[in-house]
Amino acid sequence: MRDSEFFGHVTAVAPGKVNMSLRVGPLREDGYHEVATLYLAVSLQEEVSVVPRDDEAITLSLSERSAFTAAPIDDPDVDDASASGVPLDERNLAHRAASTLRGRLGLRRGVDITLTKNVPVAGGMGGGSADAAATLVACSALWEAGLTKEQLAETGAELGADVPFAILGGAAVGQGVGDELSPLLTRGELHLVIVPAAAGLSTPQVYRRLDTMRAESAVEAEAPRLDPDLVRALCTTDAELIATLMANDLQAPAVSLIPSLEDMLDAGLVDGALQGIVSGSGPTLVFLARDAESAGQVATRLQERTSVWAIPVTAPAPGARLLTT
Repeated sequence: MRDSEFFGHVTAVAPGKVNMSLRVGPLREDGYHEVATLYLAVSLQEEVSVVPRDDEAITLSLSERSAFTAAPIDDPDVDDASASGVPLDERNLAHRAASTLRGRLGLRRGVDITLTKNVPVAGGMGGGSADAAATLVACSALWEAGLTKEQLAETGAELGADVPFAILGGAAVGQGVGDELSPLLTRGELHLVIVPAAAGLSTPQVYRRLDTMRAESAVEAEAPRLDPDLVRALCTTDAELIATLMANDLQAPAVSLIPSLEDMLDAGLVDGALQGIVSGSGPTLVFLARDAESAGQVATRLQERTSVWAIPVTAPAPGARLLTT
């Protein structure tokens, strides 16, 4: 008897991510930008449970245990449903992941998907991609597909640039649109503090603002390139050196859209962080701390002084995986 038949469900988790460096090149003909980024999976993770259905429907629901369920976005190109919360239909990457995997396997089975969201919504940490990654792992087990992580990452690449990394986890250099991954071997552990924002930012909106700011300043985008010293520092988890080399080309446009982010970044440094940065397209902030004790102190001080929610996390974290029942 299969585990899924005995227990009636399969559960998987997948990590959120931060970009310790994100360099953005010129706009491509396909509407995307070339990037060079340094991905780091963190211990904040999404949880996905799947239950087989008797029909072919795919349904989505949010668990009451979810820490994040909504993030209002002030972007005229984002519809109200997407802006007000997590879509529970075909727009959701988890729904698309189940549908894509089912098609690849040639199956005609339905599934009920329950998301427990612990990664900020529309926060630049790849929460939706983590949902898709966990859904692929869970459905692969539920349907006894026998796919390797590499095969699941290949399927995940059809869904979005961040999905393959959420499947593999750890640390990696991302190139192309972020989906060309070169995993890194790391030793040791980094300690970070995540600060979610009350409102979200849509990734296309932030990239558009970057293009506008570059045009207004007559700055010509160059081919993106990561600092090799930063890559080496991440592999040795040298927090003090990493702090001097972190960079994000999307930080200025994100701050221009939500100016209060700059004050929060300054507050984190005052409260003891080695460095702070906007995560990906934002508006979630990530602060690098010297050690676990320092991370706890930074989080506590930020919460006391600014009333924000500051979450200590560790990295690198493992990729998408099944939870044993």
